Amino acid sequence: MDRGKKPGRFLGAMNSKIYLDLKDIIREHALPFLPAKSLFRFTGVCRDWKLQISTPFFAHNQSNSFRTISGLFCQVPGDPPSFISLDPKACGVPDPSLTFLPDQVDVRASSNGLLCCEGRTGEKAFYICNPVSKQWKKLPKPNANHGPDSAIVLIFEPSLLNFVADYKLVCAFPSVDFDNGYEFEIYSSAEESWKISGEICFGNRKLLPRSGVHVKGVVYWMTKNGSSIVAFDLMKERSQLLYGSYGSSLGVMHGKLCLVSVSRQLLVVNVLSNVYSNTMVMNSNAKTWEEKLRIPLSNDAVPGGISYDQALVVFAGSDVVVVQAGRSVFSIDIKTKESAVLCSAADHDVRIIAYVNSLVYF
Repeated sequence: MDRGKKPGRFLGAMNSKIYLDLKDIIREHALPFLPAKSLFRFTGVCRDWKLQISTPFFAHNQSNSFRTISGLFCQVPGDPPSFISLDPKACGVPDPSLTFLPDQVDVRASSNGLLCCEGRTGEKAFYICNPVSKQWKKLPKPNANHGPDSAIVLIFEPSLLNFVADYKLVCAFPSVDFDNGYEFEIYSSAEESWKISGEICFGNRKLLPRSGVHVKGVVYWMTKNGSSIVAFDLMKERSQLLYGSYGSSLGVMHGKLCLVSVSRQLLVVNVLSNVYSNTMVMNSNAKTWEEKLRIPLSNDAVPGGISYDQALVVFAGSDVVVVQAGRSVFSIDIKTKESAVLCSAADHDVRIIAYVNSLVYF
């Protein structure tokens, strides 16, 4: 009988092989899905992990695999930016004030690990940077004068087939040649140049500078009165007006454009269902927006008893909604319905930019 016999060498070798395979699986298939701060900590596990995480190919793979909102860059006008992490143990940046840039800057936009910042002095140059690696690039001067009321959207969509991180910066600005018109200028990293579109969006409306989002080749901005949305198709270079909703903010969830609002202790998410509803015949049942989610909110759910009166959604995406109510900034998890206070803003006019903790190299 074999009872009581010690495992043979062959069985021991098999167990060792299983252990090694599991270690390789974690290194190859789990690490790329972690945020940058966690990865820097894991470089101390062993030499193999350190070498793996330090390669440009791994940074490329991680930027494709990890796209979850990690935290918020917050900035009061005139002050340096600060960073609020949604998970301080896992996500963070080494220099939240961005002092590695050659100028004092205002954070204007973010996209999948890249930040767009605008200098405060001189020509007020645009900078693209990765706050994790402190890599940065100064963009050439735009062809047009965008003025102080430009609305900016940074677009970076990681792709496994494109090892070079190509990005675009889209600026909508009030036209100096046409009253009540907005023009568009786009910077392309592939071309390393700016281009003014021939499209002009007319109408007596002002864009909200911080409201822009990008969905499948189209950039959207809310107007200040909230009743309409300006859409700009990057491929066709054509603009379009959509019906909006007063008090709502734009977001992107599961690849779809959303209108998100907080009112009467309810979080409501509407998804764009028909972009052509404003051209339909009268009495048509076609609706521009379709309600997808309604979450009751309770003052008891958030520490400190926050009031939802005049609450403003400042970010919606990755199953997370960030809301500012007075000076309190808190998050709502769409899946768990849980709320958590992130910070207490020192000023009502704080600028809040969502950020992904990525190793992207550009």
